[in-house]
Amino acid sequence: MKTIGLIGGMSWESTAHYYRVLNQSTATRLGGLHSAPLLIHSVDFAPVAAMQSAGDWEGAGAILAQSAKTLVAAGAEIIGLATNTMHIVADTITAGLDAPFVHIGDPTSDALLADGFDTVGLLGTRFTMEMGFYRERLEARGLKVLIPEVGRTNLNGIIYEELCLGIIREQSRTIYIDAIAQLAARGAQAVILGCTEIGMLIDDSTSPLPVYDTTDLHAKALVTAALA
Repeated sequence: MKTIGLIGGMSWESTAHYYRVLNQSTATRLGGLHSAPLLIHSVDFAPVAAMQSAGDWEGAGAILAQSAKTLVAAGAEIIGLATNTMHIVADTITAGLDAPFVHIGDPTSDALLADGFDTVGLLGTRFTMEMGFYRERLEARGLKVLIPEVGRTNLNGIIYEELCLGIIREQSRTIYIDAIAQLAARGAQAVILGCTEIGMLIDDSTSPLPVYDTTDLHAKALVTAALA
């Protein structure tokens, strides 16, 4: 099995979930006491979040590109970025990178298409919902992607002010459930949890639509790539 390199820390809450799924998936695939050969470079999220707010994607991309190179130099053979939003700089990260990069959008679209869905709702940070980098990758695969028409600022705030800090509030869960219900009313057949923290709040037991948790899908795809 190849060594997986994970760029984490955005936030550390979701990176911890990645660590669990990577090892659980490896144990399921290989059995016994097997766990994932894994390197994690966990960046400080505060300056990255400040760059997001300032629109300094070039600066943020440089930080994450260096993180990826650090992982490869340390022996990583497959690279994953443990955040949806920062895939906006995926091209910067992969430029000149001497290891395969598994994009979080690809296993997500694969799973949706395999299950026969063509119209999906997308929840995430306002960057992921409103900027084209994520939706366009899914749409290129033939998916129609809907985002909430209202309340995107509130959904974004719940991510940064609560979930990234490990805070789970029932009121916030209700807000997300309502957003999913509104997407369903507009024709969404399933919903993408397009932020790696949303799975802390929403799952199939609470959602009005089938849930596709990008954290789980991405981590399992990294294991598949490492075993290939």
